[in-house]
Amino acid sequence: MTVKQLSMPELVDACLELGVPGVGLWRAPVEAYGLEETAKLVRDAGLAVTTLCRGGFFTAIDPAERAEALADNRRAIDEAATLGTDTLVLVSGGLPAGSKDLHGARERIADALGELGPYAAANGVRLAIEPLHPMYASDRCVVSTLTQALDLAERFPANQVGVAVDTYHIWWDDQAPAQIARAGAGDRIHTFQLADWTTPLPEGVLNGRGQIGDGSIDMREWKGYVEAAGYTGPIEVELFNDGLWVRDGREVLTETASRFVEHAA
Repeated sequence: MTVKQLSMPELVDACLELGVPGVGLWRAPVEAYGLEETAKLVRDAGLAVTTLCRGGFFTAIDPAERAEALADNRRAIDEAATLGTDTLVLVSGGLPAGSKDLHGARERIADALGELGPYAAANGVRLAIEPLHPMYASDRCVVSTLTQALDLAERFPANQVGVAVDTYHIWWDDQAPAQIARAGAGDRIHTFQLADWTTPLPEGVLNGRGQIGDGSIDMREWKGYVEAAGYTGPIEVELFNDGLWVRDGREVLTETASRFVEHAA
């Protein structure tokens, strides 16, 4: 998503040129290029698919909407398995229209995880609950902290449900370092993602994730927390940023790789 302006073949070529060993994929561009075609493309290039994003949106109250969400998540699990990644990242969903019941919404997430966890594990896929910054709680994700994410995940086996640790969403939370240690102790850190926090936020706030080094987050500090927790997996950079998307994609990817080395390696 950091360089969504690149086609799938362009993305693969750019990763190979820069020595980037893996890529986190999003479902929409995979669908546009073709699931089987994408799987073959990355496999033939020797690239790892680190995660697939995204599943989730479990909080609907209407039975038909909930059934469709579960069906879509099963499809996402199948897609992850086809692409060869063991991690499906979940954006759990916001409050349904007219509802103010955060507790009820979170319990509906737990209900969905109970149904999907065994199916995911049977297909070699883990579900990674991603807590999103509280500014997204109403419309995108009622899971706002790692504490909340782990309270949900720990109801299920670690090979079924864990968490995504994303600096953009948790850097402000003074409880997050301890929760990273908690997640590591339970083998529940399923992915680690970097993005910086820059202000002012853009209108709509969704596309405000800053390039590494441009904002307020100490990337090495957070990398240290996940390493101390025992995480040895891939590190992703995920930037939703309109300013980056209008630039040349290869240039952006080159810059991002350089910033990772400068600020996080």
